[in-house]
Amino acid sequence: MPVDPYILLLLATVGLAALLPARGTSADVANGASTAAIAFLFFLYGARLSTREALDGLKHWRLHVTVLACTFVVFPLLGLASRGLVPVLLTDPLHQGLLFCTLVPSTIQSSIAFTSIARGNVPAAICAGSFSSLVGIVATPLLAAALLGGSAGGFSADSLVKIVVQLLVPFVAGQVLRRWIGGFVTRHKKVLGLADRGSILLVVYTAFSAGMAQGVWHQVSPVRLAGLLAVEAVLLAVMLALTWYGAKALRFGRADRIAIQFAGSKKSLASGLPMAGVLFGAHASLAVLPLMLFHQMQLMVCAVIAKRRSHDPEAEDTPDPGTAARPTAGTGASRG
Repeated sequence: MPVDPYILLLLATVGLAALLPARGTSADVANGASTAAIAFLFFLYGARLSTREALDGLKHWRLHVTVLACTFVVFPLLGLASRGLVPVLLTDPLHQGLLFCTLVPSTIQSSIAFTSIARGNVPAAICAGSFSSLVGIVATPLLAAALLGGSAGGFSADSLVKIVVQLLVPFVAGQVLRRWIGGFVTRHKKVLGLADRGSILLVVYTAFSAGMAQGVWHQVSPVRLAGLLAVEAVLLAVMLALTWYGAKALRFGRADRIAIQFAGSKKSLASGLPMAGVLFGAHASLAVLPLMLFHQMQLMVCAVIAKRRSHDPEAEDTPDPGTAARPTAGTGASRG
């Protein structure tokens, strides 16, 4: 299973921040550019989301409620339960980062890709991922403020203003202007995709540059890193099992169960990194480390599951729902 090239770019960016961190005036410039990049990212998210598709998707409300419950209820509960692993496997900062990972929205692109490969309900995966991202703009910051307390800025007026200005206002602006710029965004989606990936890399560079100033790498030993990976592997396995067998218990059909499993068991790197930059500020480096690791793990594991699902005997009697060209699973990091 090849590693997602974008993950390699993220790791290279972390390495660059370790060798050449932004300091002084350059740090101020990088922080300003990162703030602008976050606003641009959420403007693009708003411009890409079709209001008509979102309204049509509401017809399948049981599936979407199930995915949202997995993303914003079950995941956070498991994150809170992992507190019992401190200090045996996790340090307190790593647990804070893991808990934040459980609060971010689901992916869009990789959920669609894996659902398509497994011959699941692709339109449902599109709507579920979009709804999750939309709800996450409000739910993730509020959950982080409630569950992470002072480490995420609490419910201060300043933090709420930052959330509204940097996340919600650009998203709404993208939705409002979609009528005029939607065609342009669609025609230039590859170029804009590179732009949003570059924006995320800038956010990562800024966060880890600040982390270098705080001596972040002295806080994470190889043993602690191995412990974090083990905990995240268990977390992913539990969510994959819950979404699959839970959806079966709720009497969803095979195609819907596939969409629920892939949309309900994932966490979005593209949404989580900018949110961490807003919520944690200079302390974002350790907060995003668990999310970066979990993201790559979910891509590798779900790629195997999707391929096996495509060969299920039930799939032979299921019409292929991927009427459009299927996206490749390895591109999930750009919007997932």
